[in-house]
Amino acid sequence: MKTYSAKSGDIQKKWVIVDAEGLVLGRLASVVAMRLRGKHKPSYTPHMDDGDHVIVINAAKVKVTGNKLRDKVLYWHTGFIGGIKERTMGETLAGKHPERLVEKAIERMISRNVLGRQQMGNLRVYAGAEHPHEAQQPEVLDVAAMNSKNKR
Repeated sequence: MKTYSAKSGDIQKKWVIVDAEGLVLGRLASVVAMRLRGKHKPSYTPHMDDGDHVIVINAAKVKVTGNKLRDKVLYWHTGFIGGIKERTMGETLAGKHPERLVEKAIERMISRNVLGRQQMGNLRVYAGAEHPHEAQQPEVLDVAAMNSKNKR
């Protein structure tokens, strides 16, 4: 018996929508990363992008456990000497682009190579409940119902 390997013509991509309101950030990110990679499909092939297109709405209403809102610090560098910047997770969530918190959590669970960048292109994250992808007729994925620990 030969091992199945999907070809690019065999891949069927679906559109999935996830409502992040009240969901725990890390648990949401792991479910979405699995969907983006395609590991939920029986036709999963490690070297092909056979994951689904994922839309995450209400990213500004995501929850984190413990004292992460106050204690966890996110750093970045401007590129100039002494240009290290920092912001707590709570400041980021209350700031101008709270959807970046969800994007980075998912991005860090995807492999860091050409295939990972291609898979991240199938992710769309919106801070509010509105999104411009109604024409794709996305299926609703209820992450909160998968496990009682997923919702806060």
